[in-house]
Amino acid sequence: MAQAGFLLGYGTDLVALSRRGATFVDKILRGAPPGELPIELPAKFELVANLGAARAIGITFPAVTLQRADRLIA
Repeated sequence: MAQAGFLLGYGTDLVALSRRGATFVDKILRGAPPGELPIELPAKFELVANLGAARAIGITFPAVTLQRADRLIA
């Protein structure tokens, strides 16, 4: 969402989620019954800060937020 212009985005890492999904597809194609596969919750989340949007509305992020962000958009 931060890439679309929002100030902050926090959610699951879609790349990691896709990789986990691919392992489930692989197991199913190898013959595992889908009903017996475990349900998994996302394990990796990412925080993205949009510095351009913050600058446009006159907000400065605290240093802690910038350090914890996985990605910064200029």
